[in-house]
Amino acid sequence: MKIGLIGHGAIAEYVSAQLAARGITPAVFLLRTPRALQGPDADVPQVTAAHLLPDGLDLMVDCAGHSGLSTHGSAILSQGIDLVSVSLGALADRTLQNTLEEAARRGGARLHLASGAIGALDCLAAARVGGLDEVTYVGRKPPAGWQGSPAEEVLDLDRLVTVSEHFAGNAREAAVQYPKNANVAAAVALAGAGFEATRVRLVADPGLTENIHEIHAAGAFGRFSFRIEGRTLPDNPRSSALAAMSVIAAIERQREVITI
Repeated sequence: MKIGLIGHGAIAEYVSAQLAARGITPAVFLLRTPRALQGPDADVPQVTAAHLLPDGLDLMVDCAGHSGLSTHGSAILSQGIDLVSVSLGALADRTLQNTLEEAARRGGARLHLASGAIGALDCLAAARVGGLDEVTYVGRKPPAGWQGSPAEEVLDLDRLVTVSEHFAGNAREAAVQYPKNANVAAAVALAGAGFEATRVRLVADPGLTENIHEIHAAGAFGRFSFRIEGRTLPDNPRSSALAAMSVIAAIERQREVITI
């Protein structure tokens, strides 16, 4: 496959290294501004706009967060290039979601949403078929994991000594208010009951060293609860290792003839 990447942060570096281990060199990097890259990526061409992408691309992979998807997503899809993204929280913006859908239909392309830092989404999507009565996502992080978010307006994160909830609402509100932290809430909403019907609780816990994500769901299928304790990438404590891994898994699904 001829694959291009949007961005070159911690997730993009992980994805590039994993592609190299599979014998694939990125065909292009789509970056906000050109810059000197190191190692195997040093010789990969760079462009700053989607219309400058080379011909023959099979897939673009968004590793640049919400801004990457909102800035370049529709232009890529309208060119008929499939796009993988972990920026699920960006779809809380109804206008952006509609724009991406229209661009994908116009170009005959598909937007593949990688599962990101959470699992059990296949179970949740299956349960949706029979009807979901309730879905709740609970995100728990150490206080430092909420630095730079609206949690700072509610809690003194530097001096926190007790488990403290700083947000309770629906998934759309969480994704809009916490754009750097709520991709998981958006993934749960998109797989299950939707943004408005998915309840979200965000918690700062000084006793944690890892991020914990929980899904609780009930419906015609019965009930299930899912919990994962996720580690971050070594080079970036704000980036989920599983989110980066889910990008590679999404790429591999595009390459395989039998998928699960």
